[in-house]
Amino acid sequence: TKFPNLSELNRVRQLRSNEVNALLDAPTPPIVLDVREPNEYGGELGHIRGSILIPLRNLADRATELEAYRGRQIIAVCRSGVRSTTAAAMLTGLGFEQVFNLRDGMVDWNDRKLPIER
Repeated sequence: TKFPNLSELNRVRQLRSNEVNALLDAPTPPIVLDVREPNEYGGELGHIRGSILIPLRNLADRATELEAYRGRQIIAVCRSGVRSTTAAAMLTGLGFEQVFNLRDGMVDWNDRKLPIER
């Protein structure tokens, strides 16, 4: 899987922290894909409850782990929204249709005092 180009990155749909938080309470919540490194996932910014950790550098090799969720909304998350936009574009390129990015990432999530786990 090649890394996405700028036009592919610009097509990634962005969601704000409060929008994502509201979606998590839906009857069928989205899959939250955290693409940070393990030390970040468990670090000071924490992670979103129920999120799946697949670091961006491993995503191409591990994308098959997400096949079961192909029909669901998938929201990519990282520290500030840069790696996760790349991840979202990669998944879109693999044919996942309902992929979004958490705009401004876990930094914004924490700034808004939304719930985290460590």
